[in-house]
Amino acid sequence: MKLSQLEIYPTVATNNQNLLWFKDIHFEDVNLVGGKGANLGEMYNIGIPVPNGFCVTARAYFKFIEANKLKPKIKALLDTIDVDDPTQLNSTSAKIRKLIKEAPLPPEIAIEIMSAYKKLCSYAGLKNVPVAVRTSATAEDSADASFAGQGDTFLNVLGESNIVTKVRACWSSLFTSRSLFYQVKNHYDNFKIGVAVPVQKMVQSEISGIAFTLNPVTNNKKEIVIETIWGLGEYIVQGIVTPDQYLVDKSNWEIKFENHVPQKIQLTRFEDSNKEIPVPKYKQNRSKINPSMVIKIGKLAQKLHNHYGKAQDIEFAIEKNKLYFVQTRPITTVDISQKSLQSQEKIDVNLKPILTGDAASPGSGTGVAIIINNPKELNRVQKGQVLVTEMTTPDFVPAMKKVNAIVTDRGGQTSHAAIVSRELGVPCVVGTEKGSKLIKEGDIITVDGTTGKIYSGDQTQNTTKTEKKSQSTQKTATKLYVNLGEPELASEISKRNVDGIGLLRAEFMIANIGIHPKRMIQENRQKEYIQKLASGLLSFCKNFNPRPVIYRATDFKTNEYRYLKWGKLYEPQEPNPLLGFRGATRYINSPDVFEMELEAIKIVRNKYNLKNLWLMIPFCRTPEELVKVKKIITDNGLLRSPSFKLFMMAEIPSNVILLDKFIDVGIDGISIGSNDLTMLVLGLDRDNSEVAKDFNELDPSVLWSLKRLIVIAKKRGIMVGICGQAPSNHPDLVEKLVKWGITSISVSPDAIDRSREIIAWAENKRLSPLRP
Repeated sequence: MKLSQLEIYPTVATNNQNLLWFKDIHFEDVNLVGGKGANLGEMYNIGIPVPNGFCVTARAYFKFIEANKLKPKIKALLDTIDVDDPTQLNSTSAKIRKLIKEAPLPPEIAIEIMSAYKKLCSYAGLKNVPVAVRTSATAEDSADASFAGQGDTFLNVLGESNIVTKVRACWSSLFTSRSLFYQVKNHYDNFKIGVAVPVQKMVQSEISGIAFTLNPVTNNKKEIVIETIWGLGEYIVQGIVTPDQYLVDKSNWEIKFENHVPQKIQLTRFEDSNKEIPVPKYKQNRSKINPSMVIKIGKLAQKLHNHYGKAQDIEFAIEKNKLYFVQTRPITTVDISQKSLQSQEKIDVNLKPILTGDAASPGSGTGVAIIINNPKELNRVQKGQVLVTEMTTPDFVPAMKKVNAIVTDRGGQTSHAAIVSRELGVPCVVGTEKGSKLIKEGDIITVDGTTGKIYSGDQTQNTTKTEKKSQSTQKTATKLYVNLGEPELASEISKRNVDGIGLLRAEFMIANIGIHPKRMIQENRQKEYIQKLASGLLSFCKNFNPRPVIYRATDFKTNEYRYLKWGKLYEPQEPNPLLGFRGATRYINSPDVFEMELEAIKIVRNKYNLKNLWLMIPFCRTPEELVKVKKIITDNGLLRSPSFKLFMMAEIPSNVILLDKFIDVGIDGISIGSNDLTMLVLGLDRDNSEVAKDFNELDPSVLWSLKRLIVIAKKRGIMVGICGQAPSNHPDLVEKLVKWGITSISVSPDAIDRSREIIAWAENKRLSPLRP
């Protein structure tokens, strides 16, 4: 690390520290304290109300493993494991955890932990302050999202010796059955993953809840979902009780929907343990929070969303009407996953469901019901069944991966069942109250995770084979492309009726690499970075060949780059990243980073001879910028040709006004980014809840811009497409685009069939002699 970087970030932790207080932790310390610990420190330091605490670092864990010479013993046990055999998996897990729990802590680490706990007690003015002891996994080059919910959590822990014992138990939870399953399936090196342990003052949660800064089922960015229960938060995450739910409209900060659910039991903290007790009768049917608290939670949640630059999943607690945020993590399920896309079959809307609950994970799935009343029965679950249970726990994850759909009696949209189902792309309905009693094992049922309805029999067959065939083979003169970013989706989406990829986003692949590219350069790891990016590009090009794949070079904004590991060392903190250091400007100022992308493109095109990979430059403000970027591209051996097309995103008013001059520089096509163009033409940020309601792709000024871009491009003989959400949202706009002469429309995977039909309708309407 350079001296100048240390001067800019004087509180960046050093890797030899065994313990850090929240005030000394920032997000760039994720490799030392894990995602959970880093987020607690980050929240604490930006003024979010967070109960105080400290974090035992991953460095302490590695010292513990080394001091007790545990690595060879653990490795010997792991070398023979078959994680697909539940009995063997559980047995190996128990042996490893026993090794860790029985090994002594190095004295200096134990003393540091006990001293920190006593200091926390003195801050609180108590002899023994109750604390929560949680697991925060770290993995080299990876955030800990894959391990979310798998590590142990201990609540209401009292006394310094008990803290030490629970820290060791958290370390051992890296080797739970479910965690080992994840590690093996995701090809993690078991000995490069560390475990940090946040120790945090407990809040006696009279009310607990979860907030999502977008609607996790519909992915609506203009909505915040808030769920609340009486008592400690474990019962909402585990789905033991079904919460009250509020849907908040960010555009006007009004509650647009609320649902109150009676609650009869709650988890409450007592002196030495947490106990389940009845909710007093006078409270059972009451709302947990009032409207002003709903809005207060929503606005604080949005502050975190804006700070991190992405949607957040937040846990909060209320004690004596005082609000605390106790955890935040990025929502990892924003895009509809592969399985959900596969399962979106038509269901007759006139059918009467046998059961309803809360829609938790979109899509529909059919199969034979398997009723699981105990996790010990999970070995009975077979591929293609529908899992019906009272609620799920992390132990259910391997079984959840096998099934076509999931139904639970309890839980809400933020419960374990809901979150994991969305992550896996499995349709899910939660909170049915009596699903495991009403549905009989062996019944064939259909689960609609989009509407929350469950039907008897295989109702997805209502879409006839003829209808499906006509949907999948329809052709149009206007090319229909798809927007993609995740390599795992390439194979399945390539089988759909699309003419290529109109927008291949770099951001998902860069996020999966996980480290800021400048850090990779500083560590002389350029080849590793290039190879990982090339591998992702290869998945798309190979599956779609010979159809074109238009790769948009990285368009991370500074706030998004800052979220990568080490990002804060290299990125400025901008007041408005939308208008800041992004796109073409970055390539000119940091050609070494851009050249790694170009090298990855050359590997795919030259080594693998996949000439269907083209390049698109985003956010290019002036023709002079385009000239400079083109020079970098050609200097790196990529020249425009019949097999290598160069596109420019048209998303800035200057692109509209000066399009002829941009074309004069030499490009083969433009792709209209209707989202950014609409924001910049109207002068608003659609992620800013104060003005989001005025975002309108059909505003006359936006329509004028779209028409001008298409007409000029057509006149100059270059390709012109659109890759924003506007065509999917507005069928009437598609008619205009086709009439003006657009050559391609690119949409998200869930909109493919609908968009092909709209394009065909627009083309037929244009050609019809009866059209008015």
